[in-house]
Parts: sequence; C-alpha cells; structure tokens
Amino acid sequence: MRWRQAREAAYAAAAPIPPCAVPVAEALGSVLTKPLTALTSLPSFDRSAMDGYAVCGAGPWTIRGRQLAGQPAPSPLTSGQAYEIATGAAVPAGCFAVLPYEYARVAGTSVSGPVSAGEHIRRAGEECRRGEELLAAGTVVSAQVQGLAAAVGHDQLWVRPMPRIGAVITGDEVRTRGLPEDGCVRDAIGPLLPGFVAWSGGTLIETEFAADTEKDLIRALDSSPGELLLVSGSSSVGPADLLRRVLHGLGGTMLVERVDCRPGHPQSLARLGDGRLLVGLPGNPLAAVVAYLTLAVPVCAAMRGLPLPALETVAAPDLAAHPSRTRLVPVQVRDGVARGVAHGGSAMLRGLALADALAVVEPDGEVVLLPLP
Repeated sequence: MRWRQAREAAYAAAAPIPPCAVPVAEALGSVLTKPLTALTSLPSFDRSAMDGYAVCGAGPWTIRGRQLAGQPAPSPLTSGQAYEIATGAAVPAGCFAVLPYEYARVAGTSVSGPVSAGEHIRRAGEECRRGEELLAAGTVVSAQVQGLAAAVGHDQLWVRPMPRIGAVITGDEVRTRGLPEDGCVRDAIGPLLPGFVAWSGGTLIETEFAADTEKDLIRALDSSPGELLLVSGSSSVGPADLLRRVLHGLGGTMLVERVDCRPGHPQSLARLGDGRLLVGLPGNPLAAVVAYLTLAVPVCAAMRGLPLPALETVAAPDLAAHPSRTRLVPVQVRDGVARGVAHGGSAMLRGLALADALAVVEPDGEVVLLPLP
C-alpha cells in the first residue's frame, strides 16, 4: 500500500471515542464535545485591580475602613470618602477609582493623590458575560483551557477522552537495563513510546515484554488493555516474526499489510476480533517511529474526533526521490528548507535525535513534513 493510502486508511479505521463528563483537573489533552460557556461573568463583580484606596469624588478622602479580598462589598461610598482596598476585593458602590498605594499620600485618616475616573477597577463582565460561548467544541483541552473552565465555574467538562494505548515489545534479544551481552540489544522503543504517545494525544497505560513464542505473544495481546495496541517487532517475515500468524489465529483482520516506504515497510494495521486496533511497529527504532507517525498518529486523531493532521509542503533540494517508494528522512528545517541529517538508517536514532521533523519524499519528488515531538 502506498504511504499516503496507509495513513488515510488508518484514520478511516478508527471511530471517535464516546464522550463523557470528567473533572476539569482530569481533562488535560482531551477534546471538548460541547462548547465551553461561561457559567458566571468574569469578573462576577466590580473589583480592585490594585492595592490602594477605593475613592469617591474629588480628594482628599476620608478613610472609612479596610476592604479585603473575599469580603462582601461594603456599604456605598459618598463623595470625599475612601476605603483602603486589596487587589481582587469588591469595590463599594459609588467608587470613582482606585488610588494605588505608591501614589497615595496618607495623613492620619485622610488620603490624597492623583487618580483618573475608572482607573484600576475591573468591571463585572469585562472578560466575559454569563452564558457567553468561550471555546468551540473540538478544542483540545490545554492547561490554559482547564484554568479558564474553572474560572467560569465548571467542575466538569464534556470531552472525548484520550485513547488508552497498550504496548508490547517483542524479542528474545531485548534487554531493558545495563549493557547488553553479545547478541542482545537495549530496548530503545519502550523508552521513546511514552513521549510519542502523549504528544499524539494518547495515554500509554501499560508496556509489556513478550518472548518470541506464539504463546507469549498471544498472552500479551489478550491481556493488553486500551482501544489501541502497539506491537514492536515480530512484524516482518523472518523465523521469529509471529505477529501476522498470531493475528490470523485470533480472528484479526489485516487493514494495512505493508507500506511502500523506507524505512518502515513491515508496519501493519489490524483489527482484533474484539474491535481493538493494533499497529505493528518494526523492531528497528527509526522504522518504528515511521510506523507510529504513519499509522498510530492518524488512529489517535480519529479516536479523539479530530481531523487527520495536515502535511506541510517544504523545499528539500538535497533529498533525492526513490522511483517507486516513499522515503522518510530525518531532517532539520532552516528558513523553510529541509536538509537531511546523518545517521538516518532504519536501526538508528542518532539522526532522529538531531532532527526537527521527518521529510516524506514521494516518488514524484513532492516533499512534506511529519512533525516530531
């Protein structure tokens, strides 16, 4: 399957996760399914924007008392009167302006100083009015959105949750710590997956390791939770590559068998009998990243109810096209021009660590960018 077709097939294979109400504090990264409306005006009352004196009429003013944040509005001021006031405190009716401490001259119970009408008062509804729509459905909930939602009175938000993702790392040769002995390798895919999953809007809930046996792979697939399952390794046609055989035995349906690209051609997409989607990642680290960006990122977007991410065309005069396959090359982008970095082989991560993006070089010479975390 051509690279663009595979990407589009992955997006089409996934359905949006049903919406639910979650506490504001737990909504980070999810997508609003209802517009965010203000349950209260901001501010909800006239309040002071400075520490100083709430004054009425022309000065000098007689200080009647002190008004702190969190207290109800005091009795109204009349001309020539003032309250000492804290930032955020409710200003009394009749308040003409707030005179900041740094401009105030205090003599006993009298205060004077320069001030203009309306100065340093935040009026009720200045930021938004109750019932006003602030953000549209489809907005990704950021930390800023969480703060705004809380400020306008929300305890919960209706969102489409982030997809839950499980990962299985296969291979008898894989080691997770220390220096590997001869014939073995350190696992690099497991450590990079949490960052890639979080960046693409998913939640990595479990990473398992499976030996190169059908029994162990079946156990890992059966026990791994989530809407999307990532399987690293076991994806090609070698003697230890068991994924396709196991999927067939489990009643899985292959949606993408292989992709005409380098690196990453053994990548695959399947639907398990229970409805979960599975992305097969090649065991080589850069190839696994290519497969994640090609198949897993579109699946996550669809599950979140978001559009398939657009691809930006870029100039890449030094990147040669292959006559029949899509090339994916780690690049640095400077002044709108993408240039390849060294060490971009399928088993390498050095070039990827230096790159800003992957350049997708199509056989016809068109080059687009796949962003990296």
